[in-house]
Parts: sequence; structure tokens; C-alpha cells
Amino acid sequence: MSVRGIDGMSVDEVRSEVRNGGRFVVFLWTASVVIVSIKQPTDVHFIRADERAFTKALRPTLITLLFGWWGVPWGPIYSIESLATNLSGGRDVTQDVMDSFRDT
Repeated sequence: MSVRGIDGMSVDEVRSEVRNGGRFVVFLWTASVVIVSIKQPTDVHFIRADERAFTKALRPTLITLLFGWWGVPWGPIYSIESLATNLSGGRDVTQDVMDSFRDT
């Protein structure tokens, strides 16, 4: 699993950040061409308690806005789902990531 934003942090530092409100999220992007539409998650991003997810959601959101709508019928459906997820701060996967730290 690739996690962005924890470079140089120890597991204890990550746990402390999560206790203070940090979270791990994924964003969605959608791209379509006529009858083919794909919806994919990004890498996992660590959002510290004092950070906003907006800047990390910008790229997948722009990709979706530009390229997501053009597939029939799934392009618009996937695009709306991706935009709703991204604009609400991403899909929270904190528990899954923290569980994976227990295995190490």
C-alpha cells in the first residue's frame, strides 16, 4: 500500500497524529471514452489534523471534471460519485491503514 504524507514519520508519530485528528483518505478519479469508463482510487493520503484535504483532492477532481463525463452510461454516474467523494474530503481509510501498522 502506498501512503503519501508520512515520509520520515515513525509509527508512533503517525499514531499520535491520528489521535489528534489526522486521517488517511483516498480520492477517486474517473476517465471515460465513449463506452468505456473507469473509476479508480488514488494512493492513500495522510491528512494531518491541521491540514485540509482540498489541495490533495484537486488533481483527481480536475481529471474527473475534464475526462469523466464522456462515457455512456457510466461516465456521468462515476463522475458524480468521484466528485461527491472528493469534495467531501475523500474516503476515510484510517482504520484500515492503522490496522496494517499493527501487522508490522
